[in-house]
Order: sequence, then structure tokens, then C-alpha cells
Amino acid sequence: MTVLVAYNESPQGEAAMRAAVAEAARRKQELAVLVLTPQEDTTVPASLAHLLDAVPSTVAVAPIAFRAQQTEVADAILDRAEAVSADLVVIGSRKHSTVGTFLVGSTTQQVLLDSPAPVLVVKASYA
Repeated sequence: MTVLVAYNESPQGEAAMRAAVAEAARRKQELAVLVLTPQEDTTVPASLAHLLDAVPSTVAVAPIAFRAQQTEVADAILDRAEAVSADLVVIGSRKHSTVGTFLVGSTTQQVLLDSPAPVLVVKASYA
């Protein structure tokens, strides 16, 4: 039983992390973090370390996985969801243009359509 969060250093990534922690605590499930980095790097970003410090002790955190953004982000999220047998996938969403408000981004759309588990899409304003 696992909640997977796709994290990057952005307001959307931080909002997704906060939502995933809340869901993992509520569901009493393990939290799996996929860090999306601009290049091959396995250093935990300071912003993520700070968020991980706030994870309640009742939530187990799986070893953190890293994926460089040169690969297709949606594929990386979907692959990790399969690998951890995710029960929920949490991703952040950025604001789109006026026309874009009627559509979702291509990454979000692919994850929504192909995810093996329900997907929670979180706006950057998630508190």
C-alpha cells in the first residue's frame, strides 16, 4: 500500500509533496517519492529534505528514486507507479493559459490516462 508523489523543485512539486504526505498519513500507507531532476543527480534537494523532515513518524518513507527530466516525465512516473505498486499517484499541476484552462498538460493527461492507480492532481496553491 503506497502513495507515490512525483516531486520537482517548484511550487507545484512542493504542493504535491504536502498532499501526498497528508494522503499517506490518512490512508496509513507508505510514501514513495520520485524526484524529477534536470540532469542526472541523486542529491536530495534542500527543499525536499525540509518537507521530508515534516513527515509524521507514522508515515514510512520508501527509498527515494531519481529520474532525470531528459526522459519522458510521464513515463518515469508511470514506471515508478508500477514498480512500487502505487495505490495513489500524486502530481502537481501548473497554471495554463486561458485556452489551457480547458485542457491539462500533456504529462498530466498521459498520467491520468495510463496510471495503474487513481491520480490526485494538486495545484501549487494547495496548503
